[in-house]
Order: sequence, then C-alpha cells, then structure tokens
Amino acid sequence: MSRDFADLVFRLLFSLIFIGLGGEHLLSDELIQKLMPEWMPGPRFVSIFCGIILFTGGSMIAVGYRLKLAAILLGSFLVLVSAVVHAPALQGIASPVADPRDQWLWETLQRSNFVKNLCLLGVCMMLPFYTPGRWSLERMLKK
Repeated sequence: MSRDFADLVFRLLFSLIFIGLGGEHLLSDELIQKLMPEWMPGPRFVSIFCGIILFTGGSMIAVGYRLKLAAILLGSFLVLVSAVVHAPALQGIASPVADPRDQWLWETLQRSNFVKNLCLLGVCMMLPFYTPGRWSLERMLKK
C-alpha cells in the first residue's frame, strides 16, 4: 500500500465520525436534543451550530484541505463537549434517564463517548504536524 493511498484512507475513515455526527445534528437531531443538559439554552440552535462545526471540520479533513485549521476546530469542539457534557455526566450530573434501572446504560454511553473524544483529540493534536498525500485538495492546489 502506498503512503498516498494510506493517507486517503486515514483521512476518510477519521473524518467519517465527524461528517456523520455533523449530518445527524443538522438533519435529525431530536435524540441529540433530548440528551443535551437541561441548562443548555436553545438546544436546536446549539445542535445546528455543532453540526456545522463537525461537518465542516470533518469534510476539510476528508478532502485534505487546511488540516491544521480543521484539527484546531474539531479539537476545540472535542475539549469543550467533553468538559461541558460528558465529564459532568460521568459524575451522575444531569442524567435524562427516568428509570434508575437504565442509569448504567447512560453512564456507559457517557464513559465511551468521553474516551472516544480523548482518542479523537489525540489525532487532532497530531494533524497540524501532518502533511497530506498526493490525493488531497491541499496538494492539488499547490500544483
């Protein structure tokens, strides 16, 4: 496998979660709004704003354009949502679960999302130092 092909696969696979979640925030966010903390003002506006950030940053990485900017945008989002939404939920704060028997599911979801965000943040921290391969918009524009 060539480095250029591996780069393309890496960028596409890494960006899928951001593009998918961004699209969900923009097109079908009823569940996302229900999972937001009660203190969150304007849940629909917040959801759309988050969707734009996720979709834009993910798309920039997928096509290989301005990776540093995309990594800073997505990394900042990950830090903020992890600190404001997932970390407090790990402490049992702001659980929307009505039935206490289902609390374990909520806690498992929050733990997995928190750890997933840390993993994604690790990649975002490396992307500013990464040079995309031949099949990237950045490389094509330089020619």
